Amino acid sequence: MSNMNPILWQPSAIRQENANITRFMQWVGERYGVDVTDYAALYRWSIENPAAFWDGMWQFAGIKADRKGDIILLHGDKMPGAKWFPDARLNYAENLLRAHDNRRFAISFHNEIGETRRLSYHDVYRGVAQLARALQNDGVKPGDRVVGVLPNLPETIIAMLATTSLGAVWSSCSPDFGIPGIVDRFSQIAPKVLFVCDGYHFNGKVFDRISQIEALLKALPSVQKAVLIPYLHSESFKATHQVSQWQDYLAGFSDSQPIDFVPTAFDAPLFILYSSGTTGPPKCIVQGGGGTLIQHLKEHQLHVDIHPGDRLFYYTTCGWMMWNWLASGLASGAELVLYDGSPLYPKADALFDLVDEFQVNIFGVSAKYIDTLKKSVVCPANTHDLSSLNTILSTGSPLMPEGFDYVYGSIKSDVCLSSISGGSDIISCFVLGCPILPVRRGEIQCRGLAMAVDVYDDNSQALQSGKGELVCKAPFPSMPIGFWNDPNGSQYYAAYFEKYPGVWWHGDYVELTDSGGMIIYGRSDAVLNPGGIRIGTAEIYRQVEQVGEVLESLVVGLEYNGDCRIILFVILRQGVVLSELLKLKIKQQIKQNASPHHVPAEILQVTDIPRTQSGKIAELAVRNIIHGYPVKNRDALANPEALEQYCLIKQLISSQSVGRVTALSLPDSGIR
Repeated sequence: MSNMNPILWQPSAIRQENANITRFMQWVGERYGVDVTDYAALYRWSIENPAAFWDGMWQFAGIKADRKGDIILLHGDKMPGAKWFPDARLNYAENLLRAHDNRRFAISFHNEIGETRRLSYHDVYRGVAQLARALQNDGVKPGDRVVGVLPNLPETIIAMLATTSLGAVWSSCSPDFGIPGIVDRFSQIAPKVLFVCDGYHFNGKVFDRISQIEALLKALPSVQKAVLIPYLHSESFKATHQVSQWQDYLAGFSDSQPIDFVPTAFDAPLFILYSSGTTGPPKCIVQGGGGTLIQHLKEHQLHVDIHPGDRLFYYTTCGWMMWNWLASGLASGAELVLYDGSPLYPKADALFDLVDEFQVNIFGVSAKYIDTLKKSVVCPANTHDLSSLNTILSTGSPLMPEGFDYVYGSIKSDVCLSSISGGSDIISCFVLGCPILPVRRGEIQCRGLAMAVDVYDDNSQALQSGKGELVCKAPFPSMPIGFWNDPNGSQYYAAYFEKYPGVWWHGDYVELTDSGGMIIYGRSDAVLNPGGIRIGTAEIYRQVEQVGEVLESLVVGLEYNGDCRIILFVILRQGVVLSELLKLKIKQQIKQNASPHHVPAEILQVTDIPRTQSGKIAELAVRNIIHGYPVKNRDALANPEALEQYCLIKQLISSQSVGRVTALSLPDSGIR
């Protein structure tokens, strides 16, 4: 383990006393007769007694259900194979809409052009009631898939809640995805209803998406109904029997009758999220309703310390799991602050205007955003009030120690800075913050309660010190219930349990600290992570290979200054030279058909690509070379001589003459 890093923040006695986790520790002590008076003791108890912990969390959070059942955990020694609350019947949306009064705001929405809307819990409840009846009228039933290609709007939250109130399954993408990227995801799950918008705003520009609708409907033949949200107030759209405007779709359905929430099993599908698509089309990760709910309640109430009425903001798109995580804040009585647009428009500190306007208490962003502010020499502490702000959350990529310094020096000195990390795979966190623990420079505060997180070496041995693989040694409720179209579970097993049988392997390169925290050094596999957005290499390959001049390509991430730069290597047709014009053509192909985040920072020409004996591209070998790390699997390569030119490229990109490679900005600032 590392030496102790300096403490940058300590919670006050009042904050510790009023924290939800303090109350939870007292409750656990009284109920179970155990001494859990600090976080370390509570964590140990939660790992040793998982069934008792999750049963206690259910009761502490007051989960609403038709029934809970007496059995908490079946087959707790199996991973995968454990079953949580096997007899329970509940509805996720019902738990988010328990407080449906008209006196408290549920959603405050703002966008970069200054539009603001506020909805009470009663407003949201009525909207969900009306839309649920419309969906039910179109035959949506438990298990059906409803999808959205939408900005971060109140209507998106309402559409998700209406879908899940019926026991149906919700999945979403951001509208900045190209048609192929959307179809790669949604075509696999055969959605019945599609929600779309007419466009969105970003960085002072308007992006029209009306033209996407027809192409999406052609590519998704399972869709029986499409609903258009006129976010840009488009007047050119003409409704058809298959496509309706939002208000027209709701017309004729009551919003005054109670919602008939459909109870489902604890592990019934709720959300479908997507893997990064490293080895082909993105895998469809299916998350269960009960596991998602109870895990988010634990993280929100015990780790983030959300109290009813707190205002929770996270800068996210609807294609990232943090949107789902944010939405669940309603179950703890929070007011969600939604934002659509660039976080840096019209000025670098625009989001702090939002903090003051809506009196945000919990402010969530990416580590890349914090780094961008630091480089922009922005000092919100001198220009904004920020008196409401008590917690800053950071995720998407490791927050560098200098990022911690910047937050406490230039944003606010008295704030709990919680770096958090998990992923779409578990729709939650393995390691995160705690309101009663100190914040140490460069460290994530703690491992999540009831998450048996450890660090393994390549021989499945737990490391007492040093860097290794992040693993989880015991089951937890928000493990995926499986992958879509993976009937025997073989893809699911290969993704998480093949490396260490019976143990969840997450693919992060990490180190536990002496204080019980964790430092993450990046991904241990080939997944790219520019600006905190996980990107699979196959998503880029599919676009590059459509460029006629390109024969083959290889893409890796170059870690630089706490971020990841995408470097694309291409083999071109004979006689073709990699001109600036061709580079632009390749980048445009990727941007238009995948997303702006997929665009490489640099494109370089090569004559050969290293492959394994089975013909697979050896991305990790090239990634290791350009970072100066040893290549462990040369013997496994069919053409190890191909690595030589990458050794030369490594010298090139680290030389002064091509230092510009690591200094280039990502498209659209890289923060989405």
